[in-house]
Amino acid sequence: MLKEIRPALSSFLLLTVVTGVLYPLAVTGISQAIMPNQANGSLVMENGKAIGSRLIGQNFSDPKYFRGRPSATSPMPYNGTASGGSNLGPTNPALIDAVKARVKALRDADPGNTAAIPVDLVTASGSGLDPEISPAAAQYQIHRIARVRGIDPSKLRQLVARYTEERQFGFLGEPRVNVLELNLALDGLN
Repeated sequence: MLKEIRPALSSFLLLTVVTGVLYPLAVTGISQAIMPNQANGSLVMENGKAIGSRLIGQNFSDPKYFRGRPSATSPMPYNGTASGGSNLGPTNPALIDAVKARVKALRDADPGNTAAIPVDLVTASGSGLDPEISPAAAQYQIHRIARVRGIDPSKLRQLVARYTEERQFGFLGEPRVNVLELNLALDGLN
């Protein structure tokens, strides 16, 4: 019996060391050497302090800032430990009520804006953590931000254009604007 247990125990210990210690250390070392920013969470730093991540949305509710896509995480919006959508179907009354409430909030925040509201400003993403909005969603908010900050809207349009990322490799995904980076640039205008 000892002859059968010894090889099994040796294999178990060897695989534990290789897959549980050596491999994770090697992957961590390589990622830190090749792409340290991404390996450390793509943090956005300001004055030596992390103020957010380029990969996780934040709740910007102040009218002087661009707002991101709504978050369906709980118990608070943009909770990275609770990533996930609401799982509400398109005909679910709770989703319809939530979208209506978001439309009303956007209209109340900018009553003079009669443009169609882009869908990504009233629906949450599948992860609930989306850090980006469409260029149309950013353009929709320009009127409110220009009024609140006293900035020429053409300046804001240029800022949105500068922070619009095109499709990856020219064909993957859609054009998008990172809300945190756009708001930091917006603060830099004043």
